[in-house]
Amino acid sequence: MTRLKEIRVIIFGTGGVGVVDSNCNRQLMATVKTLGRLKVEALAERFAEISPEAEVTALSLRYTAETAEQFHLEDYDYVVDCIDSVRDKADLVLRTTGNARSKLFSSMGAALRTDPTLVRTAEFRNVKGDALARALRNRFKKEGRFPGRKFRCVYSEEQALHNLFEADGNGSLMTVTAAFGLTLASLVINDLRKP
Repeated sequence: MTRLKEIRVIIFGTGGVGVVDSNCNRQLMATVKTLGRLKVEALAERFAEISPEAEVTALSLRYTAETAEQFHLEDYDYVVDCIDSVRDKADLVLRTTGNARSKLFSSMGAALRTDPTLVRTAEFRNVKGDALARALRNRFKKEGRFPGRKFRCVYSEEQALHNLFEADGNGSLMTVTAAFGLTLASLVINDLRKP
């Protein structure tokens, strides 16, 4: 527990800019009281309610190659990547795996899946059946730039169900997104336990 209190973790990808009603079924900070507020601010407030001694900095800034330097990745022990954009995710992966200090854990696609029992972890190159991982590998190959070291990913073995939601877009279920988030947290915690 002491080590857990001492580490610095940066999380990318709270999803969109503001809290909207469709978030209320699947995001910790999304409630009727937080509708219309910035997600990162509502999440920081929720963290403070859970653990007032935690030092939380909420940045309402999208990670891109152009904004990357503003995040000071070198100051963190762990980088948790939940970015959906292939371009931005690829840049974060390349920068983090090129940094010897920070350890990266990355989320692949949780959208359009319904079975949390099929959530798995694997080293990036061993992730199978995930469109986001495939798109990342293709981008790295096309650019001729590759991650500087191995990193573990959370993904689902379930095939995306494209007719799952009637609305356009990539809807998600709280049971699956929660399993992804809890698995990412467990990767950090279990990594701390290593000698």
